[in-house]
Amino acid sequence: MEALSAAILSAAAVLEGSSLGATMRGGRGVYPAVNVAHVAGLVLLVGGILVVDLRTVGLGRAIPLAPLSRLVTPLAVAGLLLLAGSGFLLFAADAGPLVRSAVFQAKLALIAAALVNALLFRRLFGDFADGRQPPMLARTMAVLSIGLWLVAGALGRLIAYT
Repeated sequence: MEALSAAILSAAAVLEGSSLGATMRGGRGVYPAVNVAHVAGLVLLVGGILVVDLRTVGLGRAIPLAPLSRLVTPLAVAGLLLLAGSGFLLFAADAGPLVRSAVFQAKLALIAAALVNALLFRRLFGDFADGRQPPMLARTMAVLSIGLWLVAGALGRLIAYT
C-alpha cells in the first residue's frame, strides 16, 4: 500500500511540475476558463441526471420516462466527459496538494459510487421503454444517485476552501 501511495504522490508531483501544470497555473485566464467548463459539465451531468432521477422517483408522472431519459442522457454523458477532461486539467495545476486532500479523495470516491450506481441502474432497468413504472429498487437507486451527485458536486466546490 505504501508503494502505491508513493507512486501516486510521485505521479501527482510529475503532473504538477509538467508544462501542463505550469500552463494551468500561469496561463492568463486558462484556469478560470477551464473552471467555467468544469461547472458547465457539472450542470449538464447533474441537471440531466436529476431530471431522470426525479421522474424515476415519481415526480412528473405525466411525462413518459423513456423519451425523457433518451433526451437527457446524451447531455449527461457529454457533461461527464467535459467534467473528466476539465477536472484533469484543474487537477494538473495543483496535483500534489489535491492528491493528499481528504475532501478531494471523498469527491472521487463519491463519483466512483455514483457511476457504479448509474451503470447498475441502466443494466437492471434500462430506460423503462415499455412504459412500466419504476420498481422500488429503481426509485431507491434514483434517490441515492441524487444524493451522491449533489454531495460530490458540493465537495468539488469545497476543495477551494480547504
